Amino acid sequence: MAEGEYSGRNIKRNRKKGRWLSKRWKRRKLNLKEKFDPLEGAPQASGIVLEKVVLEQKQPHSGLIKCIKVQLIKNGKVVTVFPPRDKAITFVDEHDTVVVAGLGGSQRGQMGSIPGVRYKVVSINGTDLQAMRHGKKEKAKR
Repeated sequence: MAEGEYSGRNIKRNRKKGRWLSKRWKRRKLNLKEKFDPLEGAPQASGIVLEKVVLEQKQPHSGLIKCIKVQLIKNGKVVTVFPPRDKAITFVDEHDTVVVAGLGGSQRGQMGSIPGVRYKVVSINGTDLQAMRHGKKEKAKR
């Protein structure tokens, strides 16, 4: 390792090489989030509900989790989405327009024991899901 008076070029070059070993830096420089993320780097996206599906939880939990399949409007990709909290799935019907956001798992991953689900429902037909759950608003008719 050069550490002499004229070693600035070597230190800079070695630092550039070492950066590629950092997973975060490499993902940012290669734009991997924009390439492989269905939302294409955006915080939210809208889509059409295709169907309701039931998933089994991962070990060590047992139980059935109600989710929905959504086709995104911007690129046509189909993602599995989780309507959060109690009785939220009852407000979702097929062919509704929903707004989808990230679920909040670390490193673009899932939350808890839900297998492969990375997104949650924010609103349905332009009405906030949590306001509907609390009875403050009614779902808009299309």
